[in-house]
Amino acid sequence: MISRSDAPQWVKDAGRAATRTAGRLTAGARMLPGFLMVGTQRGGTTSLFRALAPHPSVVPPNFHKGVHYFDVNYPRGLGWYRGHFPLRPIAGRPDGAARPLAFESAGYYMHHPLAAERIAADLPGVKLIALLRDPVERAYSAHKHELARGFETEPFERALDLEPERLAGEVERIKADPAYVSHSHRHHSYIDRGQYAEQIERLYALFGRERVLVTFAEDFFSEPEAVYDRILDFLDLPRWRPPSFERHNARPGSPLPPHLLERLTEHYRPHDDRLAELIGEEPAWRRV
Repeated sequence: MISRSDAPQWVKDAGRAATRTAGRLTAGARMLPGFLMVGTQRGGTTSLFRALAPHPSVVPPNFHKGVHYFDVNYPRGLGWYRGHFPLRPIAGRPDGAARPLAFESAGYYMHHPLAAERIAADLPGVKLIALLRDPVERAYSAHKHELARGFETEPFERALDLEPERLAGEVERIKADPAYVSHSHRHHSYIDRGQYAEQIERLYALFGRERVLVTFAEDFFSEPEAVYDRILDFLDLPRWRPPSFERHNARPGSPLPPHLLERLTEHYRPHDDRLAELIGEEPAWRRV
């Protein structure tokens, strides 16, 4: 018997298309997320997603960890979004306990200039998890990621130098045309994405601190059990543990050159200061 993972790509694509069509037709009976992982890209979100997805009180999307509705697919409408989640009766638990929470993870939600406002409008009461990583390491990892995917052609230092030119006016274009998808804002924001304080500040303003959990990839990878338990408490979910905590999508490579390390560290210093003041604790990458 051929498993889903062994099926040819055209079979997977056809199956997904059929499922999405059925999803749109039954959208009113489908779940909407009770929580979202909103970022950050290259911040350990895949590892955390895969640790949360098997929890008996959690329901992931049908096919992908991230639907990317609130950033690049918003014009498709809420019915299209709901079509990515299970039917409510199917998701119900046979023991009569409370229905599980649906969720998804999209690393661009926190950084996209319109996503947070869209989430607040369409998902009242939703909770958000922001998993942050050392912005210097995140930028370098993101560049390797975009190179591997073919969205970047320049070496890292040149990409850093080009970033202001690439991003010039892109936020204004996104805000002026909700259907506009900015390639550079999505794929070339190496420095900008790591300026976390302004992004977290926006989330706090829209959702309140009580509905936003800020945690750190460094803590999750060094002490996964403690971070996992904290997340479950934040979501009011029963304590449970996956068989193991694994690290996914790591991209090994040469270390960051010292002059770029110094350049980025100095750039982020005031942003990290502001983040520490905002959340009331030192980011994990600045602890002694």
